[in-house]
Order: sequence, then C-alpha cells, then structure tokens
Amino acid sequence: MEYSKGNIGRVFTVRLDQGDDILSELEGLAVKEDIRSAMFMMLGAVKEANLVVGPKTNDVPPDPQWEHFSDAHELIGAGNIFMEDGRSRIHLHTSAGRGDSVHTGCLRERSEVFMVVEVFIMEICNMNASRIFDPERGFAPLCFENDFEDRN
Repeated sequence: MEYSKGNIGRVFTVRLDQGDDILSELEGLAVKEDIRSAMFMMLGAVKEANLVVGPKTNDVPPDPQWEHFSDAHELIGAGNIFMEDGRSRIHLHTSAGRGDSVHTGCLRERSEVFMVVEVFIMEICNMNASRIFDPERGFAPLCFENDFEDRN
C-alpha cells in the first residue's frame, strides 16, 4: 500500500444539462480551473454511455469487456481527477439503471446527459500524485512523488 495526504481546497458544484458529454465537460472544467487532484461524486441521468464492465478474463493486462446503452438511465457515480501525461484526466465509475436493467463500470468515451447531472467536486491540495502508464498492467495507476523516479 502507498498513500499521500492532502487538504480539501476549492469545492465546485456543477450542473451538466441535456446533451452534454460528462467526461468532456469535466475534463474541460479541470483544465479551465487547473484542477490537478480532486475527488467527485455525481447523480442524475444519462441517455447514452459506454462502460467497461470488467475484464473479459482474469488476465493482466486486461482485455476490457464493454457495455453500451442508448436509452435514459438513472446515474450515480464517484470518480477522481489526476494528472496523466501532462493533462487532467477523469477516472469515473458509475452505476446506471433503468427498470430491472443495471450497468456498473468505468465510464469511458461518449456519455450523454439526459435532463441533468449534478457533480460535486472537492479539490485535493498539497498532494503530489499523478497517473503514470504501466505497460505490464495495461493502465495508468495512481503514483505518488516517491514513485515518480521508479516509473519514469
């Protein structure tokens, strides 16, 4: 286990409206406001989304299993914002449901808001953390200052 500690900085309350793309809007806000480390939660509804719902097999690096839906689903999610390759990147896990159909996974690519999504972002200050791609694992895990030299 590795960890770092920081302090809560600015707090943002965000409303995304019908047709907005969740990931694109959040990344745009992170760039505009220079949010380099944050955690967030959201609730609302999404009309269309792509989710990685797990690996196809238990191999590393994983071959992602995708789920797509294109009808309105209620949405709840939790995620974070950290730097990766010099830019703010969103990592967001959601659960979206409509009737008896529930999809849970990592939201990726297109994600279109249905009516409204409300996002509550808490910036984390005084933390030197970043995502660095690890080819052996096939993704960019969160790394802390003492890891940077080992991974670069």
